[in-house]
Amino acid sequence: MSSPEIASLSWGHIKVKGCSSSYKDCKVWPGGSRAWDWRETGTNHSPGVQPADLEEVLKKGIDLLVIGRGMNEALQVPSATLDFVTQKGVDVRVLQTEKAVAEYNKLAGQGAKVGGVFHSTC
Repeated sequence: MSSPEIASLSWGHIKVKGCSSSYKDCKVWPGGSRAWDWRETGTNHSPGVQPADLEEVLKKGIDLLVIGRGMNEALQVPSATLDFVTQKGVDVRVLQTEKAVAEYNKLAGQGAKVGGVFHSTC
């Protein structure tokens, strides 16, 4: 199963190829995607992305995870969260969201088992 391409990104909107709705923030993995609802884990810009935000994507059999920190990189990614990902044997890349989406799409286009979590505003 391949990772779905991010078809478009603009402030507050992410469109995943093959999905009829758009997301504000989203999680993607080989074969699927869904909204990333920060309220599920109590995530805020600071301290930022929690391991609980990533568990679902990590369970999808990915080799690499791309994290988009927002258009202005306001979303923090604590070192403990990065350690959590690497301890699962998954490489991780943390980038500004536009760069993160470009990196994710490049990897997905190469057939990599890549997942992502993307924040589309600040």
